[in-house]
Amino acid sequence: MADKNERDVKNPVQAAERIFGVLETLAVTGPIGLVELSTRLGLHKSTVHRLLLSLICMGYVNQDEETGKYMLSFKIVELSGRVLSKVDIINLVRPYMEELANSCRETVHFVQRRGTEVFYLDKVAPLYPRESAIRMASQVGLARPLYCSAVGKAILAEMTDSEVRYLWDNSLIEKKTEKTITEYQELQKELAQIREKGYALDNEENEIGVRCIAACIKNHNGIPGNAFSISAPAVRMSDERIAVLAQDVLKTKRTIQKALGN
Repeated sequence: MADKNERDVKNPVQAAERIFGVLETLAVTGPIGLVELSTRLGLHKSTVHRLLLSLICMGYVNQDEETGKYMLSFKIVELSGRVLSKVDIINLVRPYMEELANSCRETVHFVQRRGTEVFYLDKVAPLYPRESAIRMASQVGLARPLYCSAVGKAILAEMTDSEVRYLWDNSLIEKKTEKTITEYQELQKELAQIREKGYALDNEENEIGVRCIAACIKNHNGIPGNAFSISAPAVRMSDERIAVLAQDVLKTKRTIQKALGN
């Protein structure tokens, strides 16, 4: 009669669970010996050894000839690269943008940084919008400077000081409204606040009568290349409402980052 380990491995769901358990553990530990790996997984050494041999044959695990320790191969990186190359980020984030737009009943934008500017890739209007006497000038394909938009500042806040300084020095700094930040020291202070809070604001700095709240989205490599925002007439964006919307923005940010594997 087959022993318990053999019976368990014949269960396809359990076998898959164990295979991925090995992969995920190796991803966390790095090179590791059979005994320690078995202990971490809570499995018998013979079972883990059998799983490792299968993964070695498939090219996902390597064994160091000198130490005998096991580690992931670069095939995992290759596989993840293929998956990520097929990801359409607009289609991936759109359901979350729609959910946010409908919950707050305001317009939501999704942008991508290109050089010293952000480009509007998507604009989502709520199914049941609030009445507004102001028509916002945003549109897909529009470019805005990083330094005077909520989405731009959210991205800048995720960069190093040297990166921010380079982008500032290579931007055409102009006062688009009386509230536009045009001094580098002032921008630095605001970025420090953004890093602390996790979100950025546009206090009519780019367009009079419009306030925005935004958060940055990092890609799978941790690069801050995208951001999203809620935009609305300033009369509807009091500081009290901003505080409420901030929780929705941060929640959406966490959800999207999780979907992207961050």
